[in-house]
Amino acid sequence: MKTGKSSAGDTKARILDATEKLFTEVGYEATSLRQVTSRAIVNLAAVNYHFRSKDIMMHAVLSRRLDPLNARRLALLDACEASWPGQRIRCEHVMGALFVPALQMARDPSVGGPSFLRLLGRVYSDTSPFIQQYLLEHYAPVYGRFFDAFSRAIPGLPRHELGWRLQFALKALAGVLAGEELTNLLPAFTQGRQMSDAHVLAQLTAMVEAVLNVAQPSADQSSALQSVFELGEQQQAEQRASRLAAAQCTDEPGASCSAMAATMGDAASQAAAALGKARISARTVRNEGTQRAAVTSVPVRAREQTVSFPSNPLDDWMRMRTRT
Repeated sequence: MKTGKSSAGDTKARILDATEKLFTEVGYEATSLRQVTSRAIVNLAAVNYHFRSKDIMMHAVLSRRLDPLNARRLALLDACEASWPGQRIRCEHVMGALFVPALQMARDPSVGGPSFLRLLGRVYSDTSPFIQQYLLEHYAPVYGRFFDAFSRAIPGLPRHELGWRLQFALKALAGVLAGEELTNLLPAFTQGRQMSDAHVLAQLTAMVEAVLNVAQPSADQSSALQSVFELGEQQQAEQRASRLAAAQCTDEPGASCSAMAATMGDAASQAAAALGKARISARTVRNEGTQRAAVTSVPVRAREQTVSFPSNPLDDWMRMRTRT
């Protein structure tokens, strides 16, 4: 016969398990207390008794999984930094310290199980203010440690550049993890071949490193994309002129619609041409100014502004560290 204490413990565990599964499936905003009570087969009074609110319940769900994960991550990063001190540490070592504990927990049902990577992906891809604030408040030191390690592994990359590149690469990985369990994810990477966890992680790391070490866009690349933007703006101007001509024909049925449309088309073409000339002139001036600045002042990067992504915990940590 179960005691009251063990029954209460079982109820609390069922609520946490149900909340975790719902959060993994639909995210924080779409997870409701009504869904939790239905999934856990408990009444609302039991949820209120153990947690008092949805936010407190979600704190318990996240802490139950992320606290042990981050403890393992920091311990493994300590070991990596001891084995490869200073700038001897490589990006692979840091990525390993970040992901090896997650893979270990995903293979251990007692601390996570097959759905753990999917939960982790949901945590880092969920854009709700609650989740992002929770990560910022509870795990800023963890992000700081790993960010410093990545900085040592890639010393030639400015810190603000490293921040947004890590944001892009790790968010992309989080999106993949959020959609698949470990049992479905690994076959997608292995394509039927026998691969160790280290080999799979090496593939993931190679993709992240490619993003971190990619060259800055060249002037030709920027110019080509600028040309596409200008073509798009020209099309928009022509479409606006066409809609205006059609509206005037409707309002003034006695007018010559074909002549009006032709006039509006000519006006749109002239406006687009003027816009193109203005942009080319502006770009020429800008390029000349850039060339002069490059000759007279070498440390341009010191004046660049940090790119911020509010939904990225690494960038949030950077901003918080700057303020403090």
